[in-house]
Parts: sequence; C-alpha cells; structure tokens
Amino acid sequence: MSLSFEGRVVLVTGAGGGIGREYALAFAERGASVVVNDLGGNVKGGGKSSAAADKVVEEIRAKGGKAVANYDSVEDGEKLIQTALDAFGRIDVVVNNAGILRDRTFARTSDLDWDLIHRVHLRGSFMVTRAAWNHMKNQKFGRIIMTTSAAGIYGNFGQANYSAAKLGLLGLANTLAIEGRKYNIFCNTVAPLAGSRLTETIMPPDIVASLKPEYVAPLVLWLCHEQCQENGGLFEVGAGWIGKLRWERSQGRTVRQKNQPMTPEAVRDQWDKICDFTDAAKIRTIQESFQSCMNVLSQLDLEGEVSANPTAAAASATSGINPAEAVGQKLPPTTFSFTHTQCILYALGVGMSTKDPDHLRFLYEGHQDFSCLPTFGVIPSQAAMMDGGLSSIPGLNIDFTQVLHGEQYLELYRPLPTSGKLTSEATIADVLDKGSGAVILLDVNTYSGDELVCYNQFSVFVVGAGGFGGRRTSEKAKAPVPPPKRAPDAVVIDSTTRDQAALYRLSGDWNPLHIDPSFAAMGGFKAPILHGLCSFGFAARHVLKQFADNDPSRFKAIKVRFVKPVMPGQSLQTEMWKEGNRIHIQCKVKETDAVVLAGAYVDLHGTSEASPENLTKGGGLQSELVFAEIGRRIKDLGPELVKKVNAVFGWEITKDGKNVAEWTIDLKNGGGSLHQGPYSGKADVTITVSDEDFMEVVQGKLNPQKAFFSGKLKVRGNIMLSQKLEVILKDHARL
Repeated sequence: MSLSFEGRVVLVTGAGGGIGREYALAFAERGASVVVNDLGGNVKGGGKSSAAADKVVEEIRAKGGKAVANYDSVEDGEKLIQTALDAFGRIDVVVNNAGILRDRTFARTSDLDWDLIHRVHLRGSFMVTRAAWNHMKNQKFGRIIMTTSAAGIYGNFGQANYSAAKLGLLGLANTLAIEGRKYNIFCNTVAPLAGSRLTETIMPPDIVASLKPEYVAPLVLWLCHEQCQENGGLFEVGAGWIGKLRWERSQGRTVRQKNQPMTPEAVRDQWDKICDFTDAAKIRTIQESFQSCMNVLSQLDLEGEVSANPTAAAASATSGINPAEAVGQKLPPTTFSFTHTQCILYALGVGMSTKDPDHLRFLYEGHQDFSCLPTFGVIPSQAAMMDGGLSSIPGLNIDFTQVLHGEQYLELYRPLPTSGKLTSEATIADVLDKGSGAVILLDVNTYSGDELVCYNQFSVFVVGAGGFGGRRTSEKAKAPVPPPKRAPDAVVIDSTTRDQAALYRLSGDWNPLHIDPSFAAMGGFKAPILHGLCSFGFAARHVLKQFADNDPSRFKAIKVRFVKPVMPGQSLQTEMWKEGNRIHIQCKVKETDAVVLAGAYVDLHGTSEASPENLTKGGGLQSELVFAEIGRRIKDLGPELVKKVNAVFGWEITKDGKNVAEWTIDLKNGGGSLHQGPYSGKADVTITVSDEDFMEVVQGKLNPQKAFFSGKLKVRGNIMLSQKLEVILKDHARL
C-alpha cells in the first residue's frame, strides 16, 4: 500500500532548487499541501528573488497538486508558518532544508562568515520549528526533519562555521525528539549526499550529476509519514543507499584509585585501553552517558570494600560472560530437609550460648517458645551456589576460584519452621559489569510446600570477569543503605571463638578457606577466616535482642555488604541506629576498628499496625505515608503551593519492578489537590521511582539529580519542573 500525505500540510524550506525542490514535488505528488519556501538568494546568502519558489509552485500545480510560495527568510519563522495556516489551516510537517555556504579556512573565517551560517542553518531551523511547535502539540501530530551534513558529523577542511552549525542541528533535533515524543511529534536528522548548489563546490561535476536528489527524498517522506515511529534518528543517505548512525563509546578505563589523586601519567599509561573500541558500548541517552561517571564511583566503592587475593585480582582474565544468555536462567531446584538439630547447630554457629538465658529459646528444642533464628533462612538457599548450579548456566563461563560473596539480602514472609522440607528455586536476576569484575545477582525463593517462606538475593562478585560491555547497575539489586550521620543508638560487642568458623561450617558452607590453613594461605590470608554469613548472623541477632525482645516474628528483612574478613577469635562490634522500623547497622572488628559489614540494615515488623513507624507491615508502601502527609499540607497551604509550583506532578511508584501505586499532585488547578489512582487530567511531568528510592529522596539520603542520572528516577514530560520537587517533598513531607 502506497504512502499517502492526503490532508497533511508540509513546509519545505530552501525548496526553490536541489534537494528542497525534490522534497516539495514528492510530497505534493502524494497528496500533501505544500508551502514552498525560498528566499531566492545565492549560495553565499546574498540577494533575494521570488522566482525559484514560484517555479516549483507552478510545477506542482501543473500536475494537479496544491502549493503556495513563501519568500521570507527562515529567521522569520512565524511568517513561514502563518503562510501555511492562512493557505491550508494547519501545519503537519516541517523540513528544515534551507542553507548557504561561506567556506573559509578557520584562520580566515570572519565574524560575518560565522554569523551568517549560523543564522540560516541553526537559528533559522530553530525559528521555523518553534513557530510550528505549539500547533503540532495541540493537534497531537508533527514530523520535523533537520538537515545536518557529513561535515558536521566528521568535520571538513575549510568548513568550520558550516560544520559547527550542522552538528548543532543534530543536538537540537535530539532534544526535540525527547520533548516532542509525548505529543506525537517526532524529529529526525538526515545527512544527505546529493547534487546541489552546496555540494557542487566540493565535488567533481560527474559525481554531482550522479548523486540525484530523488535518491534522498524517499527517506524524508517515510520519516514524515504517520506510520513511521522513528524518532531521534540520524541517517546518512545518498545514491539510493541509507544508513543509520549511532554513538559508540569504548569501554574506557578508570585511571584513579579510591582516595588517591588522578594523574596525567595514569591517563598516558592507560591510553591504548581508553581508546580501544573492542566491545564498545552503544550510548543512546544522556542517562547512559552520565552513568559511566556514576559507575566509577560505585566501582571504586566496591573495590575499596571487597577484599580478594591480590595476585588473583591482578591476573587478567578473558570474560566468558554473556548477560543476554544468562539473565532469567533458572538453576536446578534444591531441597533441604532438616530437624531441630540443624536449627540449634546454626544458633551455636552464630555465637549463641547457654550463658545467656535469652538464648535458650533458640538452643533447646523443649523450650515452650523454641524457635529458629530468622537468618537461618540463608542456609536452605545457599545450596543453589554450593552445589555448583552456577556452572550449568549458559553465558556464565567463570573461574570459581575468583568468586567473592559481595552482598546478601534476606526477607522472611513467615517465621521459619524448626523442622521440615524446604525447596529453593534460584534465578539469575541480572549480571552487571563493574569493570574490574562482574556481579551476578542470584534470586532464590524458598518454599515449604506451595507456601513462600523466604527470599534471598546473593550478590556474587567475580574478580577479573568484567569488561564485557554490560550494564553497571540494576533496579533488581537490593541496595545497601548508609547509616545516619550521628552517634549510634546502641552498641553490642560480642566475642567469636577460635573455633567459630569450624562450628559454623557444619551448617553447610564447607569451603576449606574457613578451616584449612594451607588453602587460606593460597587465598592470601594468614589463617582461615570466618564466614561472612556468620558475621551476618551475629549482627542480626544483636538487633533482634536489642530492638525486638528476641521475638523472631518481628524480623522482616536484612541487607548487608561484606567488606573485610573477620578472623575467628576476634570481637564483633555491632553499631545500631533506629529509624522507624528500620535498624541501620555497621559491624566492626573491635580490635582493629575495621568495618566488616557496611550499608547494612534490619527491617522489623512493628508491634502495632496503627503505628506510623510501621511503614511496610502487611505489604503496604512506605510512600503512602508521605503522600498522606502531602495531602494534609495541600489542604492547609494549597493556594500558596499552587502559586509557587503551578504544575501537575504524576507519580508512579514501583516495587520489585512493577507499578503498584499512582498518585497525582495537582498544584496548578484551584487550591491544589491530591489524587490516588488514575487521574482524569494531564500531568505536566510524570516521575517513576521505586518505593524504597522514593523514601531515600524524601529523607534527603538520595539526591534527585543523582537518582535521575543513575536511572533510579525516571521522568516523562517537562523535566525542568523536577527542580520544584524540593518545594513539595522537602518542605511539605516531613514524617
């Protein structure tokens, strides 16, 4: 079926000859009403004549088409659009094609040479497009073409002024594509290679004659048709060939170390790798571009906190990781049968003792409140890794001697049974490229029959497996959270024994690193080290005793980042900060003051469902309290806020990657209002963010701009309005 432009109104600038003329004829032939704009000047921008535009209009009308002429400069954009409105009542398509040349070597380029080029190419396209923009917005349709050049993309001798203007048009087009998308206004850029007044100055006559404009026009017509959904594209076109361009960036190299200065010598020494485009990344958005800097920060944090064998870490490794193959793959299910014996053995392994009467309920099966420690939930799930399940996953060809346990998250959906049979199902949630290594996120759901008992997320760091071109961050990752910047509310010091690792390993982690001195030496340690999950268990039970009266039913979740190893016999110092039902924790070795667990927290269930501190009990959202508070403040201060903000904000709150709530803050109409659920009006800006990250922003722990550039906070619509978030969240949502 042929493409028709019947009922569409098209403006083509610089349409008196060459490619512009071909555009105008082609649109008219397919039913469009065409405004043929041409100032009638010469190739250098001098002179003026109506003859060129009139001739093209006559050609169109002679074939039964509809066209009118316009002789204004593109700097008078309003006049061009008014011609379309007066003649045809609307404007649907703008093809910015007008251009001149004033070629000079850079040293000989005058102010006039520079200014005239920019006035016609860049400013002219801006003025015409701006004049058409609101008409396109109101009718919810628009197609815009910007014309760049190979000189703008690649540079060309003697065309500094022209090259700068042409690349400026590409930047303008990219932004218009973003801003116009919601209104069905699409903007694309073409770099045509065709015979014209402009190309005949730099090409041999026979080449100019063979590069016919009719070999360019079909691409522009397709990009301007309502069926075409291309937006923000850049295309080279000529001689019947069309190619799409995109930005490519090398993987680059981080040339500084944590807490160390960056030097030009370090840049020099890594220059070949910085410029190596092997496995280059394809960058599409400013967020992806900015992410590289954010990744450096998280990479340095990770390298500074995760200890590894220095020799192994320095060894080069060819990455055998392919996230496209690995993500979503399921490991073979594992079963775990246990009795009260395993529960008691685990409690002893994480330092419980009959010296403390409160511990008896976890150590004696005959106790009236005999219970299983909540962190025992990691034990049935760890078999997914311990049994070599990762080695069966396609796309994960890794050296298991380089695997480190980086982080751990555990969430309970009910208190753990003290005996029974549990089944664990593990899935590769994501694979991240941290440069110096790879991070594998392994999600494990553990069931008792058909009932989900607990969920674990293992974050596994594979030294030397990075550099495969993958993403650096993931919304699926359970993020660590730094503690408040104040003195802790409670501190507990607990000694481990010389045999602590030997005892803990009986719960199922048989890694010889924790028992065999010779194996530990190969890993770069003076002696066998304590299991990270043993320290994890110590810290959790400290919180349980200090803030939950040792009631395991109060335990909801725990997240930790493993920083440095602990030697059996050292003392663990757990520092705790209470904020609502979240207890932030940091664990240190008392003898050395070295942090061993960082970014950690324990979430507890509240003692009363009515308590405002109980933010998440019963599956509720933390953000609900904030929006309720905002609603109350709008009732009190609505007119004042409307005056300050004058905008409608839509909020999409997500949990586990799914939209779970919608809110609209209307500070534009009437005295202001808050709506929950679908909104009948139109939001000026819509923000999508997870419930957890929303709370981080509200509490000032996460900078909104940083959240945006890292992809945690996504914005649709007028992004500039996000600057007014502080008025809404900081001043009017204090819990």
